[in-house]
Amino acid sequence: MTTTTDADFAAREALRLIGPDPENWIPDHPEIDHNVTIVGGSGSGSTFAFALRRAGIGRVTIIDAAENEANAGVWLTRARMKKLRTPKNLPGPELGIPELSFQAWYEARHGSEAYAAIDRIPRVLWAEYLSWYRHFLDIPVRYQTKLVRVEPAAGFFRLHLEVNGVTQVETTRKIIFANGVAGTGGANIPSVLTSLPRNLYAHTSEEIDFEALRGKKVAVLGAAASAFDAAGVALESGAKEVHLFARRSQIASLPVIRVRGYPGAYNNYWQLPDAARWFQAWRFNQVGSTPPPDAIERVTAFANFHLHLSAPWKEANAQDDRIVAQVNDDVFEFDFAIAGTGYFVDPTRRPELADFAHHIALWRDRYEPPADQRNEQLSTYPYLGSAHEYLEKVPGTASYLKDIHVFNPAGFVSFGLPIGDVPSIRRDVPAIVSRISHDLFFADWSLHEARITSDNVAPDFEPSLYANAVWQQPAKAGVG
Repeated sequence: MTTTTDADFAAREALRLIGPDPENWIPDHPEIDHNVTIVGGSGSGSTFAFALRRAGIGRVTIIDAAENEANAGVWLTRARMKKLRTPKNLPGPELGIPELSFQAWYEARHGSEAYAAIDRIPRVLWAEYLSWYRHFLDIPVRYQTKLVRVEPAAGFFRLHLEVNGVTQVETTRKIIFANGVAGTGGANIPSVLTSLPRNLYAHTSEEIDFEALRGKKVAVLGAAASAFDAAGVALESGAKEVHLFARRSQIASLPVIRVRGYPGAYNNYWQLPDAARWFQAWRFNQVGSTPPPDAIERVTAFANFHLHLSAPWKEANAQDDRIVAQVNDDVFEFDFAIAGTGYFVDPTRRPELADFAHHIALWRDRYEPPADQRNEQLSTYPYLGSAHEYLEKVPGTASYLKDIHVFNPAGFVSFGLPIGDVPSIRRDVPAIVSRISHDLFFADWSLHEARITSDNVAPDFEPSLYANAVWQQPAKAGVG
């Protein structure tokens, strides 16, 4: 087994061999604070920062509303799975540099045999790896910095921020939303729960005091992985009973092709006709997301876990600080309910986008599905361009939208993946960075043109370097 020091040396050597980071080539503008602002300081945000640096794009800042690194992202907060749900060997933040990969990091600390023995990456170790990645590459994140409002201006955006609770305005030319599942929407809480007192229920996106559920009877609504994960933690924390209610009639694996393992579909998905992209999203939505087998085994190991199929809640009321729920023809009482019911996506409901959300093209603005494929939930997803940029609902009304790039699950209908997870990094981060480079370059083309054609450049050498070797025509001999 190599040592951590040896592994870090190998990573530094790999960076040395690919050459130094290019200098920032973007001209300064007095009114601009940042060329790119990345919203979200977890794995995706850090990966973008590194990719932009390697593209010679400077003056990049990462902001995150979390108090500190441990609270940023989901891995040590709201994520409750024991292992990541994706294969361990998918390319990710290393961006083609093997020495920066999770495998290299893990094997340096635990050995190659230990890596071969794991089937998927343990969640806590993934968080530890991302922390190493961030610090090793010296990627700063500005914590306690909340984006409150994005205000379009002439050629840039004014960002209205709360920095450590203090209002502050900064300017940026580009924005990348790398802020996870709630980045362009919010928690999807069933209406049957919203009439209950707030202390009786929570969504899986929130911090939940599971220790307080010890000895309590808990209901979990939903059948996706987050619901099973929450049920598992409640059981492991000593809940008296946990009942999981699923609307579907069975918890089955998805009968859909996973495009991340299908390079043709994966690499070309965004170029499919709208009808094909919509159908695949609709089909996935109809089937529903399912948990991995180990998430099911985690809960079924407890005799006090109960699974209810075809069991949507009809009604719920609070009585004596308990929940009384009607499910089909049965009535249950619970001390607490957890909604593992996913997220909605709708830019018009994000307060930071309020100034211009009505200009953003949504799928309902660009595509009318057949009657049997209509889905209001999918219709509010943004209709994104090839580099994940917002597009105008009406051309010519909000050209600045192209300077906002969305790298979160709001890209699902447009790109066919839960954007923002590990598999989407390899395909989408380079595409977004390439577009940002293109846009910033051509926005300043007159300055770049003057620079690359200027004669006011110090020569690499003086003519004296070769003067002695210049051929001189020998003088002709005189005629006698």
